[in-house]
Amino acid sequence: MVRILAAIVGCLISLSSLAAKESSMSLLDNRFRVDPTISQITFVIYREKDSQPVVLVRPDGTKYYQWRNPDNVRWYQEASMDIISIDNPMPGPWQAIGKVTPKNNIKLISNLQLTTDVFPIRVFQGEEFKFTARLTSDGKPLLLRDFLDRVNLKVTFTKFVENEDSLAKEARPIPEVLGEFADDGTLLDEKPGDGVFTVSLKMSIEPGKYRVRITSGNGVFLRAQEQEVLVYPTPISTTFIQSRVKDTPHQVIFTGEQGMVEPGSLLAHIRHRHPYQDDYLAEAQAGKESLTVKLPIPYDGEFGNYSWDGSVWATELASQRGLYFPIGDQTYSVVDELNIAEVRRIQEEEEALRLKKEQEQLMIQMREEQRSRNMMYIIVGNLVVLVLVLVVWFVLRKIKMKKAAQPEMQLNMPPKKGK
Repeated sequence: MVRILAAIVGCLISLSSLAAKESSMSLLDNRFRVDPTISQITFVIYREKDSQPVVLVRPDGTKYYQWRNPDNVRWYQEASMDIISIDNPMPGPWQAIGKVTPKNNIKLISNLQLTTDVFPIRVFQGEEFKFTARLTSDGKPLLLRDFLDRVNLKVTFTKFVENEDSLAKEARPIPEVLGEFADDGTLLDEKPGDGVFTVSLKMSIEPGKYRVRITSGNGVFLRAQEQEVLVYPTPISTTFIQSRVKDTPHQVIFTGEQGMVEPGSLLAHIRHRHPYQDDYLAEAQAGKESLTVKLPIPYDGEFGNYSWDGSVWATELASQRGLYFPIGDQTYSVVDELNIAEVRRIQEEEEALRLKKEQEQLMIQMREEQRSRNMMYIIVGNLVVLVLVLVVWFVLRKIKMKKAAQPEMQLNMPPKKGK
């Protein structure tokens, strides 16, 4: 019995070894087969470092190059890797020609798909929220880390324009990148390398209608997810009231817009930074039917520059969706009270000095203009005298020449009378 079991185990090991050899043999010449049911495939090809990109050979012998390939091919390359995505690949045996490393060889990703969360019906200016995108292969989460690290997903917002494709390139609105996804297990991303990409989207754009696109920044795949989104003005206003009286606190007031924010849902938190003391933290929640939260900031009368930031949470009334608004750095200064009379006196002196300078400048300008006019009169007078002298000289000379040209008169003696 033991001998029979040993023989069976030995047979299984031999078959397993044979299968492994066959699988290895099928990739020794870097060949791989694409099934007819595959509508999209991505090849992740590992090369020797600093080697040339591979040449991909189709089943019919057609060659694809990194620098020359058809429109249904996207090719991303690094010093030791090619990632090639092909839509509707030709079924049959493909081959990669190049210095493919035998250790990692070639990974095939078939029917790669990108799915994303759906944007809310309304999003608000200044709002920040978590947004996720997922990559799957044949309907299963994609876990190939080398591929996930190079996807480079990003979110762009573009002002909505009817028939955008019909416009000239120069006339189309410019997309604005609002965030880049990560699958590294940091910040809002829950787990690294699980194929779920996360971004913290802050709506730092003007209200309006937008086209939102989730795309791969390096062209690993072309199919982008697109949605239309309406961005509304922020439904929460923030007011800072600065105290001028020592030991009377400043106030930060948060107010939700009626009809947009659910009463009682407003929660606010602030951090106040003092130049010489520890940070001061404060938080509060609105009453059951209230849309306002007031937070005090202690004021000790000390001069200096101060700053504060914070966060506000609320619930949208219509959809019951949770809202989060970060408040960036806000600054203010505390300075000595001004002596109004002294300030007015200084202002009057400065105004008188300014008027005096203006009058001096005006007098200098008038003198310069008068000097210019006098010079002009002298020049014109001299020119007139010179012209008159020339005219007189010319006339006298002409008369003199005329007289010189006339012959002298001859005197004839009268005839003598007869005796």
